[in-house]
Amino acid sequence: MTTDSEALRRMLDTGALAGGLGETMGIEVTEASAERVVGRMPVEGNVQPFGLLHGGASCVLAETLGSIGSTVHAHQFGRIAVGIEINATHHRSATSGHVTGVATPVHLGRTLATWDITITDDRGRKVCTSRLTCMLRDAPEA
Repeated sequence: MTTDSEALRRMLDTGALAGGLGETMGIEVTEASAERVVGRMPVEGNVQPFGLLHGGASCVLAETLGSIGSTVHAHQFGRIAVGIEINATHHRSATSGHVTGVATPVHLGRTLATWDITITDDRGRKVCTSRLTCMLRDAPEA
């Protein structure tokens, strides 16, 4: 994963993925900056009873990627990011392989960050579009 600093990368690894829901769902982040976050997730293990990618899994991928981008952005202010709103439109199902999410910022402020996230299947077909808003808060004392 590429990030703006090694310390920030370690924080993201422990806070966003390692030991958390992102790790459980098999999310791999390949690129992370305040301008773009890219990650992928296997369909297998993240399906609903009919074998289709679970809509909630798409939301988890979207929130993970947008939250990472918000965290990278918030880091410059000594702040942290917490998700406060997410929506998703599911366009088509995925039944195998991986889905890939690309998060790009809509707004990066001092108190709010909003991201558009597009999730596609292995053939490049749009599976889901999502929008996430994170509130940027002062980091708690260590």
